Amino acid sequence: MTIAPALHTVLGSGPAGTTLATELVRRGHPVRLVDRSGSGPAIEGVERYAADVATSEGARAAVAGAAVVYHCVNVGYHLQVEVMPKIQEAVLGAAEQEGARLVVLDTLYPYGETHGAVMTEDSPWNATTRKGRMRAELDARYLAAHREGRLSVVLGRSADFVGPGVLSSTLGGAVFPAALTGQPVPALGDIDLPHSYTYIGDVAAGLATLGEHPEGDGRVWHLPTAPACTTRQVLALVEERIGRPLELTLIAEPRPFGPFDEAFMAEYAEMFYQHTEAQIVDSSAIEREFGLTPTPLEEAVDTTLGWYGELLAAHH
Repeated sequence: MTIAPALHTVLGSGPAGTTLATELVRRGHPVRLVDRSGSGPAIEGVERYAADVATSEGARAAVAGAAVVYHCVNVGYHLQVEVMPKIQEAVLGAAEQEGARLVVLDTLYPYGETHGAVMTEDSPWNATTRKGRMRAELDARYLAAHREGRLSVVLGRSADFVGPGVLSSTLGGAVFPAALTGQPVPALGDIDLPHSYTYIGDVAAGLATLGEHPEGDGRVWHLPTAPACTTRQVLALVEERIGRPLELTLIAEPRPFGPFDEAFMAEYAEMFYQHTEAQIVDSSAIEREFGLTPTPLEEAVDTTLGWYGELLAAHH
């Protein structure tokens, strides 16, 4: 008698959730991808499923039958402080009831301002912003649920995303289409400071690896992230690839630009310290423990430019 492989359920179909679903299928897992509409392009081996995981009923339906649940849900910036704790409560309760392990995609926000110090998993949580404190409280609750034996939980923290499908990151929809079409490219804060970017494929590989390795549970891991270089160096890689200089528009303080409207920037203002001090992520722990290697930034830029090139061509 063969045992059917265990179901892996991914909550949230943004760039991280979608890339993760594809990675899990590649690793041979049956996958359910959950968002509120349950629609979107077909992905081979992935069952799309509609549920609102901010409600306990929706979360329970979403995780039914799952052995591992990946929480990759995010909401609009202006809704985060209010909505993310509700989603946490519903998802924690549902995963606990199902007896599933919970893998949470997390941000660097709990660390707060580091004054340029390298961030490791042992860095203190010094967040002072509303969103940073909210994330730190959620993380403390996740780790407490694990310690109390309610369920197994593990957190994977990522720096700013870059990669195919990543639109609303500082290195996303505001940069690549503008670079490819000769428009002004926004440069946030001080682009001569080191700034870590995590490739979306490495976010997926890191989360999938944590999903397959319960021995990593009960703690925070930094997802595989290439060594930090300055944002100006990343933009120079883009220039090299497209064969012409970029016209940079410096955004020295929070103001609307490109896809980031006034409402977004008003909410993002408190997080703008991320562009006025170095943001350096050390992911050597997960690399050592599970033999993962982050994608080199050159390769990440190549793949991202290719994806945006196709996207622009499809719209013409």
